[in-house]
Amino acid sequence: MKKAMLVLKDGTVFEGLSFGAEEENIGEVVFNTSITGYQEIITDPSYKGQIVVMTYTQIGNYGVNEEDIESSGGPKVEGFVVREYKDYPSNWRSKEGLGEYLKKYGVVGIHGIDTRALTKHIRDRGAQMGIISTTDLDPVSLHKKILAHPDISDIDHVSTVSSRHPEMHHFQDGSPLCVVYDFGVKLSILKNLKRVGFSVYLVPAKTSAEAALELNPDCILLGNGPGDPRILRYAVENIKKLINKKPLFGICLGHQLIGLALGGRIYKLKFGHHGGNHPVKNLKTGKIAITAQNHNYCVDISSLKGQVRLTHKNLYDGTEEGMEHVEYPIFSVQHHPEAGPGPNDALDVFERFRQLVG
Repeated sequence: MKKAMLVLKDGTVFEGLSFGAEEENIGEVVFNTSITGYQEIITDPSYKGQIVVMTYTQIGNYGVNEEDIESSGGPKVEGFVVREYKDYPSNWRSKEGLGEYLKKYGVVGIHGIDTRALTKHIRDRGAQMGIISTTDLDPVSLHKKILAHPDISDIDHVSTVSSRHPEMHHFQDGSPLCVVYDFGVKLSILKNLKRVGFSVYLVPAKTSAEAALELNPDCILLGNGPGDPRILRYAVENIKKLINKKPLFGICLGHQLIGLALGGRIYKLKFGHHGGNHPVKNLKTGKIAITAQNHNYCVDISSLKGQVRLTHKNLYDGTEEGMEHVEYPIFSVQHHPEAGPGPNDALDVFERFRQLVG
């Protein structure tokens, strides 16, 4: 294996070995605390523009299969960082090794570095831009490239991962029609909509509100996706026009976009929430669910000035995890009820949406 180097925007350098493609990629460096599910993580479109560090040590041991993907077209991460890469997978569903899979799609990976030290560094200093390279091993040169690269908040990554054309994803005669705005929606979300009895019609991120309503849907779901919601002005303007037209349900980025459409404020977390072990309390029922999460931004519920009520709270840091409108059939969650990967504690959110639609 070739040498590889990871350099952070603050100048911190990590040297290791490469696996996957021999490339040079830049992205915001974040860590994920999931123990399993690396295939779902690297194919999650919400990670577009980011380099993901896995805190679990052994990655690649069960290979890659054809079922556990969250989007078509291969990995969406800009780079993948692990402590110990396993090149000889053992699993009955495995079709190829993780390294082969990353190489096929031009994604560079680095292993053999101290991911615990890197994770602690990100926790202390915050998520920041970084670069992984197998082609340039000069730290000074790599650092200059980071400084010249736009920040993740300056790039509309949604436009690169959204579907290009509308399509009927699932049809069941007699079932209510849910139009899903594809900001980078995970396949697990679509599967769960099907599970609770929806027909599912997927539309691109820039679909006008008028075009969505012409489909005569029974409800609209605003899916997850990558990057800073504050630059997605086209999405915010469309959502404003959808309010009080149809029942709305937002997940992750969709939750944040609803907050912006209602005139609220978005703030960025220091290092985000990425993993499958976040306790979230339902303030209406008192139930505590262990949830899957993947976001760097939150909605300041207080900035919505009484239009919504807080429904869920993160028990790690007290941040807002869900809201519902006090007048209209609109609700949203910051966590990922579909998991993929992660626990299934929050799956009942999809049943709630189905009951809201009637």
